[in-house]
Amino acid sequence: MKKTILLLTAMATTLFADGLFSAGNKNFEFTLGSSSNFNETYTVAGVNVNYFVVDNLSVGTDYKGFFGASPSIHQVTVPVTYHLPLESTTYKPYIGAFFNRTFLEEPFNSYNMYGGRAGFSIQTSINSFMSLGWVQEFGNSGDNIENQGYPEISGGFSF
Repeated sequence: MKKTILLLTAMATTLFADGLFSAGNKNFEFTLGSSSNFNETYTVAGVNVNYFVVDNLSVGTDYKGFFGASPSIHQVTVPVTYHLPLESTTYKPYIGAFFNRTFLEEPFNSYNMYGGRAGFSIQTSINSFMSLGWVQEFGNSGDNIENQGYPEISGGFSF
């Protein structure tokens, strides 16, 4: 993990991600990773679609499927993200908030989570980027209140 973070940081060249986060742009991000839930290890795959309603502010939708174990898990998230408009940097810091609905197969109950995220995005080509950050989630799964944080690494493209 540390090597991945260092590699992503090293990729921060003199590129500036200004046009990627302009009003009217659409960004697509893809997720691939793993997660441990219910004492099982899952492969996680997902897609996130964002639309920039004004410069640097996006709203979107995100789907993640957890595969390879039981119970079946699917998540739908509605994120709002703001990329800070710093003019003299090689990256764009971001902050955001989200609402998440997690769907579980019977006999488990589906539940809601909400939270925030912060990090930075680096432009890797004229229409692609990578992001590195931290996510903090809060929610109530029915039996107890949950609070968890984890790193996030993603990549995507814009048009």
